[in-house]
Amino acid sequence: MYKFLPVPTIQYQKSETEKNDMKVLILAGGYGTRLSEETMIRPKPMVEIGDKPILWHIMKGYSHYGFHEFIILLGYKGYMIKEYFANYFLHQSDVTIDLSNNQIEVHNNASESWKVTLLDTGRDSMTGGRILRAQRFVGDEPFMLTYGDGVSDINLHDLLKFHQSHGKLVTVTTLRPEGRYGTVACEPDGCIQTFLEKPKGNGAWISCGFFICQPEVFNYLNEGDKTIFEHGPLETMAKEGQFYAYKHYGFWKCMDTLRDKVHLNKLWVDNQAKWKVWDKILLGQTCK
Repeated sequence: MYKFLPVPTIQYQKSETEKNDMKVLILAGGYGTRLSEETMIRPKPMVEIGDKPILWHIMKGYSHYGFHEFIILLGYKGYMIKEYFANYFLHQSDVTIDLSNNQIEVHNNASESWKVTLLDTGRDSMTGGRILRAQRFVGDEPFMLTYGDGVSDINLHDLLKFHQSHGKLVTVTTLRPEGRYGTVACEPDGCIQTFLEKPKGNGAWISCGFFICQPEVFNYLNEGDKTIFEHGPLETMAKEGQFYAYKHYGFWKCMDTLRDKVHLNKLWVDNQAKWKVWDKILLGQTCK
């Protein structure tokens, strides 16, 4: 039985420290069919950039801004994500294992200070259905939400301040993507007047995830596991004036295809990974 809440006039009274306790929901249950070269054997959030799953990169970004509590919404091959975190402490530590008495002595532990809830939300559930199943863990508090396949250098503190400023139910991060191909403007005789290599799309802003939601959002997920968050619920909230866009002018990239995976790995190897905000020094700049 799900608890439905009235839509209030939102008040913000928490301290900055308490705000950083906000839970982060990560959608990690899809099939990832467009990256089938990898997802035949693992869920897409476990596909690696460098030697770490993209899910780890996403979580490191949130953790950099003080958000350490995660709810991973599992589906397809979710057991692999469970096994990864179940063994995470062991893999991040130097240990001595005494087989005679079944004891483990930990010498160094490089694990992050994360609290991770791994929630089975159904193999075939839609995005809204997965979010709905997390309601009992979220309670009556606002929460952050993102997809398990996109990395960004978004300033999450600025996103939160923007969300608080308008007092509505949902904020989504948006940006203008680059076009895939160069564009030209030419005369009938073929003389090129202008040329732009991979310009900013057609000027439209697109969603790149990184949502902040009030708990009243659960009221709109009324078709159970069949609910597609991006369709009925968000469309309805938009009509009601409850849906706002935060404009991001920095980096964002979704690992949608093998080409995207190769590109992200190249950026990582070349020390051009702009989403690596947890590094104090990156590309010659100091991260604050």
